[in-house]
Amino acid sequence: MVKPDMRRTGFTLIELLTVFTIIALLLTLAVPRYFSAVDKSKETVLKENLYQMRDALRQYYADKGKYPESIEALASEKYLRRVPVDPVTESVETWIAVPPIDPEKGGVYDVKSGAPGNALDGSVYAEW
Repeated sequence: MVKPDMRRTGFTLIELLTVFTIIALLLTLAVPRYFSAVDKSKETVLKENLYQMRDALRQYYADKGKYPESIEALASEKYLRRVPVDPVTESVETWIAVPPIDPEKGGVYDVKSGAPGNALDGSVYAEW
């Protein structure tokens, strides 16, 4: 028998379900925005990494009169601190080295991303 002065504490099942429903509804609004923000930040980092590597290629060519034989040569000869990671593929191995038209000028004229797929604006990563 329950004494009249003892009150039951806690939440009812209806109260818990209501709170979980509200949390789920808020998550359905927040999660897509979070993932699109992550994708946008990866694309921004990719653009910056490509800019930095292309700038290092220009500096290398200006100093030596030819392009480097590999992307790693930019890092080993201190034009870059290290070869940057492609943020979309999360690897340094996926960069695509574009050779110059004249093979006597070196091995890497330009750098492109090896990431598959399209960016948020619809352009292909490999064409950046």
